[in-house]
Amino acid sequence: MNSISFKNINRLAVPAIIAGIAEPLLSITDTAIVGNIPEYGTESLAAVGIVGSFLSALIWILGQTRSAISAIISQYLGAGKIKEVSTLPAQAIFFNILLSIIVLLSTIFFVEEIFKLYNAKGLILDYCVDYYNIRVWGFPLTLFTFAVFGIFRGLQNTFWPMVVALIGAFVNIGLDFILVFGIDEFIHPMGIKGAAWASLISQFIMALIVFILLIVKTKVSLRLRFPLHNELGRLVRMSLNLFVRSVALNVALYFATSYATDYGDEYIAAYTITMNIWLLAAFFIDGYGAAGNILGGKLLGSKDYNALWKLGKRVASYGIGMSIILAISGFIFYEQIGTLFTKDDEVLRVFYNVFFIVLIVQPINGFAFVFDGIFKGLGEMGYLRNVLLGATFIGFLPTLFFCDYFDLKLHGIWIAFTVWALFRGISLIIKFRNKFIPLIQK
Repeated sequence: MNSISFKNINRLAVPAIIAGIAEPLLSITDTAIVGNIPEYGTESLAAVGIVGSFLSALIWILGQTRSAISAIISQYLGAGKIKEVSTLPAQAIFFNILLSIIVLLSTIFFVEEIFKLYNAKGLILDYCVDYYNIRVWGFPLTLFTFAVFGIFRGLQNTFWPMVVALIGAFVNIGLDFILVFGIDEFIHPMGIKGAAWASLISQFIMALIVFILLIVKTKVSLRLRFPLHNELGRLVRMSLNLFVRSVALNVALYFATSYATDYGDEYIAAYTITMNIWLLAAFFIDGYGAAGNILGGKLLGSKDYNALWKLGKRVASYGIGMSIILAISGFIFYEQIGTLFTKDDEVLRVFYNVFFIVLIVQPINGFAFVFDGIFKGLGEMGYLRNVLLGATFIGFLPTLFFCDYFDLKLHGIWIAFTVWALFRGISLIIKFRNKFIPLIQK
């Protein structure tokens, strides 16, 4: 029972929260700084939002190996058989990086066409191309970092991913200020390109540090050895299920971004701000999902179903508590948050008019994201896939189209995301109850 104590859950959750916000913090830093560029700040902000949406789609779709690795390693650890998966991490990382390079090379020749699909045009399209052509090279580095984070999570260690994430965040923030605005007589202001370079350099540093830590702090080898591990097939199947799941997620993000762009520059700029805040809050909540992931896999491996049931209830309550704190903080600093990102009065008007929905949905995200993490640890990737497909195609898209018909604009987009989160949360809670109540009664 000590493994699901408040102290132990937070020992894993707090570092996971800090580590988890690394990627959204990189994007939100770019957003805040780019939005304050003296010339064409609104267009730059819109471009960062569009590119950020597309890159997040790629990262989330292909970064699912992290959860699969974590689930398998934690289950073997719980069963006392950790040595039996010693060759799996290197094979999984090699597979992940190879796939990322293929995807990268398949996009760089069609950059302009990709962002035209998001309704970008004119100066915004030009900025999208400039920003993406630099940032995309950090894509394989991020996937490598995510995969190693998964190994550490499976070993019940969220401390080192936190350290790496903090270093990456601080490097990115410092370089953003230096490269975007320049230094008199030393560095010429680079604008949106500077933000892209800042992100790329920080991603390289994070990948380098996490590589060193894996070698020094664990017994995991990155030497690719054959034959292929018999769990690689399960890992690939889990990753493919999560791949389909992430495609469904990013269908929702694509339509949201595309509609916001079509509504006008001030709408896509305001949407960019709200989405970055929503993602940042999601990763705060997801820290408890990570604790549920790590401990859930271990408890499943040891077949301790009573502890697993109590774990679900505890981490859900902690996640909802965190989401309520975030929502209250957002309402307290409602005005100040907007001005962090832009001084454009039209963008701020649209932002303030819709931000309250983003805050209201946080408690719903609280239980949805926590149980999502638990189910990843349990290896229930097929069910997670089906839930996201339903949430997107039964919940989000019909709601978005209905709201757009009545010209609700950003209100409609965030109402659709609220329905989407509610669908996920309810589906996961029902499944968790139906699966484990019979087991704990035996």
